[in-house]
Amino acid sequence: MKVLPFKIPKPENNALIYQEDIEVVFYDKLHQHDEIQISYIKKGKGTLLVGDKVSSYSENDIFIIGSNLPHAFKSDKNTNETSKMLSLFFTEASFGDAFFELNELTEIKHFLSKTLPGLEIKTNKKNIIKNFLKLKDTSKLERFILFLKILKVFSKAKSTPLSTFVYHKKYSDIEGKRMRDVFDFTLENAYQKITLDDVASVANMTKNAFCKYFKKRTNKTFGSFLIELRIENACKLLNTDKDLSINEIAFKSGFNNISNFNRQFKMLKHMSPNTFRKTTL
Repeated sequence: MKVLPFKIPKPENNALIYQEDIEVVFYDKLHQHDEIQISYIKKGKGTLLVGDKVSSYSENDIFIIGSNLPHAFKSDKNTNETSKMLSLFFTEASFGDAFFELNELTEIKHFLSKTLPGLEIKTNKKNIIKNFLKLKDTSKLERFILFLKILKVFSKAKSTPLSTFVYHKKYSDIEGKRMRDVFDFTLENAYQKITLDDVASVANMTKNAFCKYFKKRTNKTFGSFLIELRIENACKLLNTDKDLSINEIAFKSGFNNISNFNRQFKMLKHMSPNTFRKTTL
């Protein structure tokens, strides 16, 4: 099953959809779909954009992306290795309108109510991964049973939100394409100079109209989003390349002023780049 921009096709008579993405680069266009998405990163790393937040993903990460929450997985460019992601898609009505209202599923229902902004699972991951790896070679009934087991483990696990703001209006195809073009352009050019004129042109809007449009849908300015993207890239470099100096990392991440880089990094990560490097290497 191929995920299409802002839509996801449903195979006939399948209430629960299982998908394997095995690519050098995951499907990286900003998109949303009615289905809740549960994804296990078996192999690969890159940038994850969910709602109003930019973060990273790597091997053995497990994410839940809420219904109609815009998101994109952007694989790192500097790799030729194949990435692999296993996913389940479903809606709360997939198995009948009242299925998750059953008393026996109270814990799962409560958990699903927290998935709208997206979640990253932090604990009980070995158990979840074990069940995920069984999904491919099972009958539909066995897959459904494994799905309930996974949700049960999720309901007991610790998690952190992937985004802090949810735009409740569902994007139209035209609006979805506009936002997707903006994010695609930004992700491709984040570490170079980007002006408001540049990105407003991509959105085919005036600067003032674009600023209002972006803020309404993400609850932040475009400048703030761009800084978050650049700081996330700096974190990756601090994690993986100890030979690069802090100045070099700042420059490679799109900052021309080291003082501004240090200030923005500390504001977002609550520690200096040096301290971050020491705690992660």
